[in-house]
Amino acid sequence: MEEVMLNVDRFFDTNPAIRNIAREIYESIKNLPIISPHGHVDPSILSENKPFPNPTQLFLTPDHYLFRMLYSQGISMESLGIPTIDGSEVETDPRKIWQIFADNFYLFRGTPSSVWLAYEFNVVFGVKEKLTSSSAQKFYDVLQEKINSPEFLPRALFERFNIEVLSTTDSSSDSLEHHKKIRESDWKKRIVPCFRPDAVTDLSNLKWKENIQLLSNAVGYEFTTYSKFIEALHERRSFFKTMGAVSTDHGVFSPFTHELTNDETEKIFQRALKKQATDDDARLFTAHMLMKMAEMSIEDGLVIQIHPGSYRNHNPTIFEKFGLDKGCDIPMQTEYTFNLKELLNKYGNNPKLTIIVFTLDETTYSRELAPLAGHYPAMKLGPAWWFHDSLEGMIRFRRMVTETAGFYNTVGFNDDTRAFVSIPARHDLARRIDSNYLAELVAKHILDLADAREIAKDLSYNLVKKAYKL
Repeated sequence: MEEVMLNVDRFFDTNPAIRNIAREIYESIKNLPIISPHGHVDPSILSENKPFPNPTQLFLTPDHYLFRMLYSQGISMESLGIPTIDGSEVETDPRKIWQIFADNFYLFRGTPSSVWLAYEFNVVFGVKEKLTSSSAQKFYDVLQEKINSPEFLPRALFERFNIEVLSTTDSSSDSLEHHKKIRESDWKKRIVPCFRPDAVTDLSNLKWKENIQLLSNAVGYEFTTYSKFIEALHERRSFFKTMGAVSTDHGVFSPFTHELTNDETEKIFQRALKKQATDDDARLFTAHMLMKMAEMSIEDGLVIQIHPGSYRNHNPTIFEKFGLDKGCDIPMQTEYTFNLKELLNKYGNNPKLTIIVFTLDETTYSRELAPLAGHYPAMKLGPAWWFHDSLEGMIRFRRMVTETAGFYNTVGFNDDTRAFVSIPARHDLARRIDSNYLAELVAKHILDLADAREIAKDLSYNLVKKAYKL
């Protein structure tokens, strides 16, 4: 098999004056612990601590970045073994699926996925060969042998990755069973849940009534009024906090915020219970619930994360057959100055509140988000995220926000991943990009090296720990 070697100066500037400084900055931060405050790793992986089944299920099945690209080239989801909602037949042979992956691995050239996978294969698993059609099965065998060994059990990898805190993302009705198992075990690493109530705060969700019933089951009582609904959310937030939660998470179509009267909210809630809510009802209810969640966060201290601007499930054919999170979400244009005004005017000056805003619309970085985060004490700017969690995306983020918001109105980096073994790869890329950006500022005599090293540590570790109260 053809050998792959990761260059020690990868992602650094080709200008040696900058590259040498970047290398020095990176060396000072590369071994810092990983704080992963926003992601979608399944906590059962760590509660059960069983060997990963096979390379296909470890790398491909949970990672919509990968099967999204393959699907775009006409490769069916069924052939990749992606489970269907109705249980209809899909490919079940992991070796066949892996061969398809290897045959088409060239499609990922130049993408973030290729960068992450190169690190995972080379550094995490120690496989120095290139994945190709001819090497696929030998590659698979080497990976399978490794994941069957104790050194590659999930908890062992967690410790090797030097993860200090990992946050999952959990629905408001979740029992947090696996979090309980972890806490009750003799393994004392910090895995925390994150409270995500979208399923019950978004009236446009087709399963809203079902989700309301799940929430009702979780609290142990029925609620037929808006006030009882709010009471249930208070209870669940409190429960999440007892399980270590430090944040809430809100994936909304629009960042529109608006406070309704109790009477207005009750009428909308009643229409929703009767399945009579309109699109405008849904829009207003979500806007109101963002205000309500900020109010609750001031009371209980949970950090509120808002990430708008994704057109979810753009491809109904895939959504109806395979469900959520299958690579069909598309970034949209968003507006923040007017949409966040009511929220920030009411709560943005409160020192008890932290609001972290993410965006998929890069055009808003310098025009709206950096100025807003650079003024309101409660608001912080989330990192380059999702489609922009990439070499170029991170560079654009720093260039567009730093002059207005500075470094200290941002919150470092989060990996937002479902693919557990990609966590160190993603953080390594972020640390290298930030080191290179800071090296440019040193080379231009905007910063001195001592300040750059301090900022690098803050971006990699201190800021995220402070922002999320970890």
